[in-house]
Amino acid sequence: MPQLIVLPHEELCPEGTVIEAKKGETICDTLLANGVDIEHACEKSCACTTCHVIVREGLESLNPSDEKEDDLLDKAWGLEPNSRLSCQTIVDGQDLVIEIPKYTINMVKEGH
Repeated sequence: MPQLIVLPHEELCPEGTVIEAKKGETICDTLLANGVDIEHACEKSCACTTCHVIVREGLESLNPSDEKEDDLLDKAWGLEPNSRLSCQTIVDGQDLVIEIPKYTINMVKEGH
């Protein structure tokens, strides 16, 4: 089973974490199922950028992004060449190292 290695994030995962990921599930679903409360304002419908992640290792093993995801990513805060929307990115058999950006386009959050 591949591992999803999440680098430390001040709010969501201060110490970082290592998660056993299921092949065929999205990064977003894997994070949420394991207590990493990544934003997903559009409920994972590829209509926002709040679940933006940066894939530091393992990018080549992931499904390719489509035009809709690429267009949305252009609006993401902290965009990098290895950025993906976690709701659209499906885990394959390789370990992944991901970073959750400090900010999202949705700067104001309920409950904060």
